[in-house]
Amino acid sequence: MKIKNVSVVFDGFQALTDVNVKVKRNSIHFFIGPNGAGKTTLLDIICAKTKPTGGNVSFYPMHGEKVRLTGMKEYKIVKEGVVRKFQAPSIFVNLTVGENMELSLKGNKGVWQSIFHRTSEDETAVFQMCEILTCGRYARGERFAYRSFRNYVEIRRGGRLIYRDNTWYEPELFSMEETGMMEGFTHQANLFVTKPEDGEAFCEEVRNLLEDERKNCQGGITRLAEGDYAVRLFGWRGQVLEELSDKILRLLRKNPV
Repeated sequence: MKIKNVSVVFDGFQALTDVNVKVKRNSIHFFIGPNGAGKTTLLDIICAKTKPTGGNVSFYPMHGEKVRLTGMKEYKIVKEGVVRKFQAPSIFVNLTVGENMELSLKGNKGVWQSIFHRTSEDETAVFQMCEILTCGRYARGERFAYRSFRNYVEIRRGGRLIYRDNTWYEPELFSMEETGMMEGFTHQANLFVTKPEDGEAFCEEVRNLLEDERKNCQGGITRLAEGDYAVRLFGWRGQVLEELSDKILRLLRKNPV
């Protein structure tokens, strides 16, 4: 990286004056000085948070042409591989140190990519999902009390589609009862879990739980193509489905991946 003749003036105050720095590849470079010396301002200029009054900053990728950072958008500078770590720690506390580091690597930083993408393609990664949908309140006789409902879920592992659920309710267009939507119940729970170590034991315990709760709800479990499992539950009370879903997910602690 090359910082050439960078100057900044804030309301007549000269924060930086003709700063020239060359940072070599594979080196660690420190900017040392008292408060107000302009250290943070210089970093702001490199990352385009602050526009310099004069001068420019250039980045020399290992493979490719020189990139002029001055004048670029912040997100484009990040895509070039120039990133900044602020003084205040800001991490995802439920992720490991390694996973936090992976999220900081150069690449697509969209919301879904950051949530689901693993740069290491870890096939043992654990993922659990539970959602509860309702079409009304059974105690008040409500059934499909809305004009339209659409819910789309897609889960991929290593770029491969492993689960998809597309729920679409349009009560004004077609009869919910005749098409068997929610099987006459008012609440539906959908669960997805990554493959347990002992899939057969997990299935058996889920079926036992469903048998114990047969007066309050119905449901079933399906083994997916790659060894993951999907569970669908139907009932009349959201709390019942929530408690049963929690019991099912807790089974994974007994059958860890």
